[in-house]
Amino acid sequence: MSLTVVGSIAFDAVKTPFGERPKMLGGSAVHFALAASFFDTVRVVGPVGEDFGDAELAVLEGRSVETADIERVAGGQTFFWSGVYGWDLNERETLATELNVFAEFEPKLSEQSRDCDVLFLANIQPELQRQVRDQCRRARFVALDSMNLWIEVAKQSLEAAIADVDCLILNDAELRQLTEQPNLVRAAERILEMGPSVVVAKQGEYGSALITADGFFSLPAFPLADVCDPTGAGDTFAGGFVGYIAAHPDVAISHDLLRRAMAYGTALASFNVQEFGTERVARLTAAEITERVAQLGRITQFVDVPLTLRD
Repeated sequence: MSLTVVGSIAFDAVKTPFGERPKMLGGSAVHFALAASFFDTVRVVGPVGEDFGDAELAVLEGRSVETADIERVAGGQTFFWSGVYGWDLNERETLATELNVFAEFEPKLSEQSRDCDVLFLANIQPELQRQVRDQCRRARFVALDSMNLWIEVAKQSLEAAIADVDCLILNDAELRQLTEQPNLVRAAERILEMGPSVVVAKQGEYGSALITADGFFSLPAFPLADVCDPTGAGDTFAGGFVGYIAAHPDVAISHDLLRRAMAYGTALASFNVQEFGTERVARLTAAEITERVAQLGRITQFVDVPLTLRD
């Protein structure tokens, strides 16, 4: 079985109160692929420029990510993003966004990528997401991520893309913006009416929420004493969540399976934020993930001991 991700491959320049990196590997497809690689074979589809070298490829290939569908554009420069975080790491200021080769990106999927069992449509133009979805009709589970920009400038196309996938992953503000609903539950209900059977709301340092027809489930973010850089945390979460589903090809996609997937996504995202960019996840071990998921289970479980309450 295999998992295909289509999205950005980038260089990021990031400054936080805890340090800075003038140029580091990033992009939605990269963060997703590194996380998902712990669960299944991952094929990455996205463009890079001539400045993207062997050292960057080695980060992905070091996790056995399939890179044959990474398109190197002759004479081009790789997508670049620069930003600054303050003490509130939920807020960031974008200093520069240079699309470069990503501006003319037209996804080119090999037969192996089209024949995926699970597909993740990372945050790219909705029309491109629809084109990729049409090429991967065999996929049994398709998840889609997006952002406020596409809600503002391409809402109709985005809604058409959402209607054709199984799972929508957005932050809670984007869900409310997209549906024009006042709270998360109402927004998720509206999305379920549009076509997806699974809605995941990313809530930053507060964790994430899962909504399906079978109910609501929420997990806090894993408690950390030190957080260095949140860049890529959402895509890392998605990689763990979708990757866990991909690792169960013969299991029905139930609410219980999705709850467990949420735990693995949460654990992987917690590692991502401990260092800059891909630094921590690139050297992560399976044993570390397993232990953190177990820790998450212990801190989120309680047993009720009923007592008689006063009227």
